[in-house]
Amino acid sequence: MKNLLYIFLCCSSVAVAQNAMYNNGSIRIHDTGTLGLHTNLINDATFDQNLGTAGFYGQVTTSVTGAFIPVFYDVEIFKPFSSAILETSITVTNALNLVDGDFVTYRNNPLENIKLTQDAFTVGESNLSKVDGYMMIEQKQNFFFTVGDFGYIRPLTLQSQSENATAKCAYFFEDPNLPSTFATSFNTNSKEKEVRAVSTTEFWDIDSSLPSTVSISWNNRSDIGSLVDEYYQIGIAGWHRTQRRWVNLGSVDPIGDINQGAVTSETFVPNNYEVITLAKMAIPTELLDLENYYVSNNGDGVNDFLVIPELEQSPNNRLRIYDRNGLQVFEKDNYTNEFNGYSNINNNVYKRKEGLPSGVYFYLVFLDDLQLEYQGFLYLTGTGN
Repeated sequence: MKNLLYIFLCCSSVAVAQNAMYNNGSIRIHDTGTLGLHTNLINDATFDQNLGTAGFYGQVTTSVTGAFIPVFYDVEIFKPFSSAILETSITVTNALNLVDGDFVTYRNNPLENIKLTQDAFTVGESNLSKVDGYMMIEQKQNFFFTVGDFGYIRPLTLQSQSENATAKCAYFFEDPNLPSTFATSFNTNSKEKEVRAVSTTEFWDIDSSLPSTVSISWNNRSDIGSLVDEYYQIGIAGWHRTQRRWVNLGSVDPIGDINQGAVTSETFVPNNYEVITLAKMAIPTELLDLENYYVSNNGDGVNDFLVIPELEQSPNNRLRIYDRNGLQVFEKDNYTNEFNGYSNINNNVYKRKEGLPSGVYFYLVFLDDLQLEYQGFLYLTGTGN
C-alpha cells in the first residue's frame, strides 16, 4: 500500500464532511499524489485526467455515488473486513491494486461497475480482495476477470478472436433455477442431450459480442462431487437466449480433481447466452495420470526445467500449463523441456519478465503419435514472487 501524499486541487469545490467527501468542482491527482478515501465519495462533477493513486482505505464500508463517473489512473483498496460499494461506476486507466477488501457493485444493475480501459490491469486479487459484482473491460482481446462474491474469488478468463469494444462479467453464488437479479429462471432440467446435468450451485454472466473461449474453475464450495463422478466429465454449458435451454459449450482440457480444477470452453459468442456454468457432459475425455513434477529455476542445474520422459515416445506432442484459477500460462507444441517457470502466453500474466509466482500448477500433455492424453500437477518455485 502506498504512503499518502498530497493531491493538487485546481479550481476545486470540495467538502469533507464526517461521512462523505463531496466534489462539485474539479479535482486532479498528479503523478506524485495519492487521494486517500476513508469516507464516502459523492462525485457530482468532473473527476478525470488523474495520474496518481485513488486509495480506498479503512475498516468501515464506504460508497461512491454521484452524477459523474470518476476516472482514476491507479486505484488501490485496503479495507480489511469491509468494502467499497460502487453506486456510481468508476473507471481505472492503469493499475487496479487489490490488497484487501472488495469493490461491490449491484448485480441488479450491470450498468454500474468497475471498468478497466485498454491499458489497465489488476494485481493482488485473492479471496480477500476482488470485484463482488460486475466488472467491465474496454478495448481488450483477452482478460482475466477478478470477480467473485463475499467469500471467494471465482475468476473467469475471456479470450476473444479480436479486441472487444466492451465486455463485462459477474459471478453468482446461487441456484440458476432461482436467480435473484434476473427476470427469468434458468431451468436446469431444460437442456440438450449432450448436457447430462447442470450445476445448481453457481453461475457466471459473461457478455461479449465476439467469438470467444472462456475458462472457469471450481473449488470445494462448487460441490462438483454431486454433479459428476470424475472431474474429466466437467464441461461448460450456457443458457441460450432463444432456445431457452442449456447448451454444451465444450470441455477443452479439463484439469484438476473433484475438489478443484478448471475447464475451458470451445469457441462461442457469449452474448448469445444469458449465463454460463459448469455441467456434466455426456462424453467424457479419458485422461491418464502422470507424475507430479517440481521445477525450481534457481540456477543450480537441478529441476531447472520441466522434463517429462514420456514425451520422448511421441515427438508430435502438445503441452499446456495452467495456474490454479484455470488461466493458461504456457503452451508448446512438440515440447522438448523448454518450461522453466516463465509464461509464453499473451494474456494478463503480471510481471511476465519476473517469472510466474511460486505455487501449484496443472499440466496437460497430448501424445499425438500414440493418441494418448495425460495430466498431472507441478510445483513451481524460485522464479516470480
